Amino acid sequence: MFSSPLELSRRQALAGLGGVSLLALSGCKTMAGAPAMTPQALLDDIAWNLLQHQPEGATSLGIDTDEHAGLRSKLTDRSAAGQAALAATLRSDLARARAVDLASLDPATRTSFEVVESAYATALDGFALPYGDVAVGSWRNSPYVVIQNVGAYLDLPRFLGSEHPVRDAADAEAYLARLAQVPAVLDGELGRIRDARGKGLVPPGFLLDKAITAMTASIADARSGGAYVEGLTSRTASIPGDWGNRAKAIVTGPIVAALERQLAELKTERGLADNDPGMWSQPRGDEYYAWALRASTTTRLTPDEIHQIGLTQLDEIHARMDTILQDLGYKSGPVGQRMQKLAEDKRFQFPEGDPGRAAIIKFMNDRIDWIKAQMPRAFNTVVDPNLEVRRLPPAEEPGAPGAYGGAGSKDGKIPGKVWLNLRATDMHRTYTLPTLAHHEAIPGHIWEGEFSHSLPLIRSILSFNAFSEGWALYAEQLADELGAYDEHPEWRLGYLQDQAFRACRLIADTGLHAKRWTRAQAVNLFVEKNGDNAEDIASEVDRYCSWPGQACGYKIGQNEIVRQRTRAQAALGSRYDLKAFDQAVVDGGNVPMDVLVKTVDRYIANASA
Repeated sequence: MFSSPLELSRRQALAGLGGVSLLALSGCKTMAGAPAMTPQALLDDIAWNLLQHQPEGATSLGIDTDEHAGLRSKLTDRSAAGQAALAATLRSDLARARAVDLASLDPATRTSFEVVESAYATALDGFALPYGDVAVGSWRNSPYVVIQNVGAYLDLPRFLGSEHPVRDAADAEAYLARLAQVPAVLDGELGRIRDARGKGLVPPGFLLDKAITAMTASIADARSGGAYVEGLTSRTASIPGDWGNRAKAIVTGPIVAALERQLAELKTERGLADNDPGMWSQPRGDEYYAWALRASTTTRLTPDEIHQIGLTQLDEIHARMDTILQDLGYKSGPVGQRMQKLAEDKRFQFPEGDPGRAAIIKFMNDRIDWIKAQMPRAFNTVVDPNLEVRRLPPAEEPGAPGAYGGAGSKDGKIPGKVWLNLRATDMHRTYTLPTLAHHEAIPGHIWEGEFSHSLPLIRSILSFNAFSEGWALYAEQLADELGAYDEHPEWRLGYLQDQAFRACRLIADTGLHAKRWTRAQAVNLFVEKNGDNAEDIASEVDRYCSWPGQACGYKIGQNEIVRQRTRAQAALGSRYDLKAFDQAVVDGGNVPMDVLVKTVDRYIANASA
């Protein structure tokens, strides 16, 4: 259960979601001619306006209920018209937010408006570019609307099967209503990728090869009903109705046809593609990459500056790794080469096949249980997140990273999830999983998400890659400081390898997109410097090619959180308290880096008083 302060704030937040239109009160001037609203009512109104464009988000948060229940039957319009409508809403609501006098607000409410300002202004700059998907309240910006790890063909089966609730006949009917919209969603994407091709944007051939393989598998699955139908029938056994046949008619007919249209377009693009991996080779690619870096890091750091930060920090981390490797008996050769030898050590490997997959999931759950017990040492408010460790859908695994995770619904009913890529058990080692548990689950993404969920609705929607991923890397560091790896030096080595991996990302991402690196150069960096497996790391590098800049948010964000902690320690001396600092950061919520400075300013001021 949640501790009482957070549970109270969550109930208060949820209580205010249903009646935004009833909250219009005098006393806060907004746009000329518009009814006056309290600042909180305006924030909630802005949030619901965004969710009208992103109804899946309302379902994931568990708030598509009561007067907003209609959102449960809708999907995001991914067409050019849908994107234009979203941009228009952002533009209008940004103007409304900017009209509020921030000086009159309490610090928490002022922070929420600063978050809206940053997220919406950055997104609108992205919409001004000639192509691409723009994440609003998320992290997945991509120049390519459909590729090996981007697109409705991947997102919707997973969403419907794991996020859309099916508790009664109304939920099942909403599932079918969403299913019927899938062909239009796919065709909306198709129009945009054709338009981008007309402007000269063609993804690199090696990405298209993976996308074609993944989509071919999706079509084969859909021809028999597959995941789309299973996502409904597996949960309607006790609900009267012909759910399976109704779903199968939609999937095997219109959805398969729409997927085949997308596949034909991908094959057309493959005939035009080269293998240049970086945005430098695309029309207005330097401009796109500059925006993508700014969106990901919430800083103005240049590619050259980020590249150098990666090189410097990689050397620092390798120096720490060398000491542990020496103690473990791996004394000669570069760090990356010695880590490759460590990976061959049978003591740290899992069995092949399903027994190994089960062992990996159990190992993760055991580490999550351990770190839960340590949280009173690091935070003043302790939560017990509802979470699950699950395997990624096999169709998604070829183009996916080793793992990822995120918080559950705002009402706590839909669990947070750690998704593991278990395509091959050889992707994981016993010394890599502890830090993965801390990054994805506790005190990383899922833990932090519980606190963001206690904030106003708009704050549960809007997130910033540098904070999300920076916090998750800080969570790995915090786990080390709490003793997570003390009894297993190889686990600390795995943690440091993970940190070095993120430093390599700074080097590789900027190398690919700004320094004209080849794909092989980026793969070799990780193999030679970090000891990563070449086959596995190829999927990682491909991710950087399809999500430019995203990989830079991790280390840049962690660097800033640690810098702010060091600043607080210096300012407060004996008054500094780790638990109070950590609590201030998570209570402040997911923010851009310049707003994080203000959060820490308030912590220092309060602790000094």
